Amino acid sequence: MKPTARLLILGAHPDDAEFHAGGLSLAYRARGNAVKWVSVTDGSAGHHQLTGHHLVERRRGEATASAASADVECEVWRFRDGYLMPELKLREAIIREIRAFRPDLVLTHRPWDYHPDHRALGQAVQDACYLVTVPGILPGTTPLQPDPVVAYMADPFQKPIPFEPHCLLDVTSSIDAIVGLLGNHESQFYEFLPLSFGAPEPVPTNPAERLSWLRKWFLERTRWRTERWGAALDGIRAEEALVEAFEIAEYARQPDHDLLLRLFPGAVLPNLE
Repeated sequence: MKPTARLLILGAHPDDAEFHAGGLSLAYRARGNAVKWVSVTDGSAGHHQLTGHHLVERRRGEATASAASADVECEVWRFRDGYLMPELKLREAIIREIRAFRPDLVLTHRPWDYHPDHRALGQAVQDACYLVTVPGILPGTTPLQPDPVVAYMADPFQKPIPFEPHCLLDVTSSIDAIVGLLGNHESQFYEFLPLSFGAPEPVPTNPAERLSWLRKWFLERTRWRTERWGAALDGIRAEEALVEAFEIAEYARQPDHDLLLRLFPGAVLPNLE
């Protein structure tokens, strides 16, 4: 990968980048490449007990700590969690961010997902893809030529359109590092999400046992990726492996085979080879 490659992840919530693309983020940083995680919403709906300013500041602090652990840039925007819409204000913010950071690769959610914030952000990024190149849009910022490659992070949903993996990464060797990043989001992975999604075992109160618990829970939540695509990665076993998968958006720059391998180092390209 060229030394100047830049990765921008636009996630709806403060922990989305790590959960869906922590391995790729770490691979970029290991090569000295710039990475930025943006949480478009403030995370204010992500708890069963906490609300308002205190939760927003807590989640902002968790996101900052996780980004520092990964040595990546980080921003948490102020769009209200749970109320995101693909409106003009959001589209303009995305265009400004892409033009300012000048990424080679942008990752985001698909417009088809379980969470309305994910869907809204995916639609807004799709709407911004071509416009980042148009000089007459937001003329106070510099348009991009060429535009970045845009890819969707994996989700398991089948309707109306199933996820189609174009790039598969075996990130098994990074499991512990990714879990360490997720562990910074205590309000989510030790409090809210085990209650929201269910957990087979109670969260340990002993801090020394929590990462081990989180590792098991995270692999259970992501096992579907390996069950679907592990065969394409030399048949790695679901119970001890982790796959990250990405689908190239057709609305932005269309990469050739060589560019994909530079943007996704070590990837298998199941639908392109």
